[in-house]
Amino acid sequence: MTADRRVCDDSSMPSTVIEVRHRYTEPEEVAIIDAVHDALVAAFQIPPGDKHVRLVCHEPHRFSHSPGLARPELYTFVAVDCFAGRTVGAKRTLYREVVNRLEGLGIPPDHVTIVLRESAVENWGIRGGQAACDVDLGFDVNV
Repeated sequence: MTADRRVCDDSSMPSTVIEVRHRYTEPEEVAIIDAVHDALVAAFQIPPGDKHVRLVCHEPHRFSHSPGLARPELYTFVAVDCFAGRTVGAKRTLYREVVNRLEGLGIPPDHVTIVLRESAVENWGIRGGQAACDVDLGFDVNV
């Protein structure tokens, strides 16, 4: 098995949750998931097959937002859990890529919040319960 295939088949990282307060069609949901994943590939240089993205739709009354949004039903929260090590430049690229790609799907840039939570590699259990620091990830987190 090649390193790239191993990375794609195993839960490595990042792990991302997109939270919305509007019901989308299945193709729209897939497009939102793909947009965020593609932003991660572009900004963090992860393998394209390393896709761990979930979309959760909340009832609007269960998901508050900043006041003053023109279209509050489109408010979108993106939480990315990842290994520590990315540069500030890579993080800025991620934020810009996510917002630009979601804007292409009709979500206004000022309706998107992105939170990046970094953890040391030893704090992730992957590939059958191994500490990530003990595993060849197949990609560099220091981008």
